[in-house]
Amino acid sequence: MAMQIHSGVGNRLGGRPSVRRYVRKGLMSEINVTPFVDVMLVLLIVFMVTAPLLTSGVKVDLPDTKNAPLAGQDEPLTVTVTEKKRIYIEKTLIDLKSLGAKLSSISEQKKDTRIFVRGDKSVDYGYIMQIVTAINDAGFTKVGLVTENIEN
Repeated sequence: MAMQIHSGVGNRLGGRPSVRRYVRKGLMSEINVTPFVDVMLVLLIVFMVTAPLLTSGVKVDLPDTKNAPLAGQDEPLTVTVTEKKRIYIEKTLIDLKSLGAKLSSISEQKKDTRIFVRGDKSVDYGYIMQIVTAINDAGFTKVGLVTENIEN
């Protein structure tokens, strides 16, 4: 009588033993850029949506010049003059008489705070100079006028 002993290595139905062959695959030398492109497109959309929101203050039509931007480390205060001669500090409407006092209280009496004056180009130069004079009378010396930069 013949008997077959099953060792668990071969085919359960009898026959030749199955041998696991490990085929070594080479390293994949291609870079999958699809996730990278997906992330870049999402970032592009986020920046396109948020970029218009980053402009500070009230919308005015600034004059055009060929100047370089001023360098500085601190965040400047922005005084905006609209075409209807309304004065804003950042987005808060104020009058000319209280401009110096409001700037002093906002800057916590730091007289070296940079102040940028953004005036609509339809406002006459004399009125802008009244605002700059009021800022200087309050003790602020770092006052700059903001313009749009035009390309050559």
